Amino acid sequence: QQGLAGGGGKHLPRHGPAVDGAAKRFRGLGDPTRLRIGLGLLSGERRVVDLVAELGLAQSTVSAHLACLRECGLLTLRPVGRQSYYGLAHDVRHLLTATEMLLGRTGVDVALCPSTT
Repeated sequence: QQGLAGGGGKHLPRHGPAVDGAAKRFRGLGDPTRLRIGLGLLSGERRVVDLVAELGLAQSTVSAHLACLRECGLLTLRPVGRQSYYGLAHDVRHLLTATEMLLGRTGVDVALCPSTT
């Protein structure tokens, strides 16, 4: 039986809480700003101020998106003194690397799929 995990990992059922949890995590990355944050964190941890400068968004906007990503279990938070560093949690790095590869091959074609808008 092929589940959500695919590959050599643990197979998840195709319905129930495991699928609901996976869908929640994918929804967390479904917003363009949150996806940009995640892709930006592929190169390493960042502070809110770093992300604000990189994304050109208000601090409150970046903080709200970071909170959402943390609630979805996609980010880690590492306090260092008065600073906090955000990073990618668990295997999110693999997911985002695969996303970059997929978009590199099919990104233009996404515009042809009206049901994704």
